[in-house]
Amino acid sequence: MKGQTKFLACLVTIISIILLTHSEALSKTDHLVYFAGTDYELHVYKIFGKEPGKTLLIIGGIQGDEAGGYLTADLYADMTLKKGNLIVVPRANFLSIIKHKRAINNDMNRRFNYINSKDYYEDNVVEILKGLIQRSDFLLNLHEGSGFYSERYESDLVNPNRFGQSIIADTDVFRTSDGRVLNLAIIAKDVIRRVNVRITNKKHLFRFNNHRTFDKNTQHLEQRKSATYYALSTHNIPAFGIEASKEIKDLEQKIRYHSMVINSFMERLDIIPENPGIELKSPRLSYLVVSVNDKSYLVHNGEELKVRRSDRVKITDIVANYKRGLTVDVVGIGTSNDLNRAFVLESPLKAVVMKDGYKCAEVSLALIDVISTVNKESPSFKYLIVESNGLRQVLKDGEHFKTVRGDVIKLIDVVTNDHSPDELSVNLIGYVDNNVNNIGGQRRLIINTAKDLHSQNSNDKQGKSYTIEVSSGKKVVGTIYLDVEEPRMDYIVLRHNKGVKRWYTNGELIKISANEVLEIVDVKTNVNGNTGVKVNLHGDAKKNEKTITLGSIIKGSEFLSKNVTDYHLVITREGIVLGNAALQVIESLASAN
Repeated sequence: MKGQTKFLACLVTIISIILLTHSEALSKTDHLVYFAGTDYELHVYKIFGKEPGKTLLIIGGIQGDEAGGYLTADLYADMTLKKGNLIVVPRANFLSIIKHKRAINNDMNRRFNYINSKDYYEDNVVEILKGLIQRSDFLLNLHEGSGFYSERYESDLVNPNRFGQSIIADTDVFRTSDGRVLNLAIIAKDVIRRVNVRITNKKHLFRFNNHRTFDKNTQHLEQRKSATYYALSTHNIPAFGIEASKEIKDLEQKIRYHSMVINSFMERLDIIPENPGIELKSPRLSYLVVSVNDKSYLVHNGEELKVRRSDRVKITDIVANYKRGLTVDVVGIGTSNDLNRAFVLESPLKAVVMKDGYKCAEVSLALIDVISTVNKESPSFKYLIVESNGLRQVLKDGEHFKTVRGDVIKLIDVVTNDHSPDELSVNLIGYVDNNVNNIGGQRRLIINTAKDLHSQNSNDKQGKSYTIEVSSGKKVVGTIYLDVEEPRMDYIVLRHNKGVKRWYTNGELIKISANEVLEIVDVKTNVNGNTGVKVNLHGDAKKNEKTITLGSIIKGSEFLSKNVTDYHLVITREGIVLGNAALQVIESLASAN
């Protein structure tokens, strides 16, 4: 397929998206999943900046044959923001993306004037999108349009009836019921001005396309059923359709154009990102996790897994260099996405892994009558699956697994040759569970590296290195090394008087006057995601100790009134002190100099 080849080829190229400033504080992202386990599973990413601001809703993939839209939206799901908020829906119509069709039952972008009857999955998804629109200040709906829009007729591909390379609005000026005036034409033309100065191919310049959807004689009456019309007419939200041209065959270029437009809207709305750039890579499968009778096996691209007719098989996880847009289709059974669907083989099958409907890997499921007839050798160790703070890693014999003390780890399972994993035992030397007889294995036990490890049994006797042994009977067939790093604070970020931010390293003195306020902005540690990290305010009296959260305000006047002179900000994790900074409260900073 030409489209598939072009897609895979263009993803090899790194796309540099020039964004704005980089900040030391990370924003918060809420990842919501609707209709989980269905072919139309909907993922929504709500990204909150460290500073309040406008909320921009970005919808991609509402029509599944427009790859430029959903692949561009996907880039913004991992963004962090210094200021403002994003709501990103990368794949609004996942099933149509898998099928490479504009629509399945109905065109989803023509269902916004319907009341949800639950007759079609499209209506259920639209109800979620309506709720997101209501919580937004602006809407961008990403599309690919035919030809090139022009105000006058130039050719069959360049004329007023084409959509490509345009920013579409339902009107130029909209007056709300409360008297506000939304000048959509000015907004769109300002964005177009910002974008067009960066486009070298003059045929690809963007233009403002006013559909005049509210007019009685509009040529685009069907747009009254669209997301942009609903947002503007129902919730008085400026809404725009962003149309890259389908005539541009370079998918990377279409993604670049969409990104230029989004970034320019963000600039205008003063939504400031933290991260400096994003890149696209060719989709690559690391492995599939396949459960056979509740035992996990790792299968790589091109490999074959042998099972018996009576075995209960389920593909439980796809591990690749992408987190979103992944499906697996067990050809001949199930549906378009058979992830986490149990089945029993009646004949050999193929499991095809897809990234947004494009094939990126394939594994075989073969039938055998009795496993022992094929596998007479002793069980051998291939991999150990380990989970740390919810993230899984796959380790080979002799590899090191790095963790920070206080991390919660789980020895998920072993992967062997055709033998059952039950024939191998897994033991972390130095871990003892008083409630479980773990001789023979510690699979799926939760191990807190701050509380459950005994340093006297570590390799260095200091609790920095432990051994995980995989054994067949009394014979050790695999060894993994657990390296435990001590948690530490690199610095704490404080904002003085709602203005200047300052960084303080471990042991530094923080001076605050009686009329000054400090905001706890961020803490930088070597702990992934700062899981379990707490900021504590300690005074020289027990009653003055408390845990404070990021964003909390410390007032110098309150300290003086309590007549407490010795304060510390102490950073801890699982009772371990990562660092601290002394806090000196004085009547004025001048008196301390």
